Amino acid sequence: MIAAPPTAPSLRLDKLLWHLRFAKSRSVAHAMAERGHIRLNGRRVEKASCAVRAGDVLTLPLGEEVRVIRLRTLPARRGPPSEAQACYEQI
Repeated sequence: MIAAPPTAPSLRLDKLLWHLRFAKSRSVAHAMAERGHIRLNGRRVEKASCAVRAGDVLTLPLGEEVRVIRLRTLPARRGPPSEAQACYEQI
């Protein structure tokens, strides 16, 4: 029997938005994801449970601006802003 290939670690989109401090609460992050305005690797996302992995590119409408970020690593927790900003790079 052949073992399944290991999958890369992932995190729910709403939890990621909260951990990276793009949303003040998890419920706000959930609503942001469900609105359908966020893109993951160029594809529209309509589910907060969508899996996000390191290396993915997110397009986020935040107020009057649109931010495009590439995830370097997945955050382990919702830490201070400096810790959150170290997990992604602005494109």
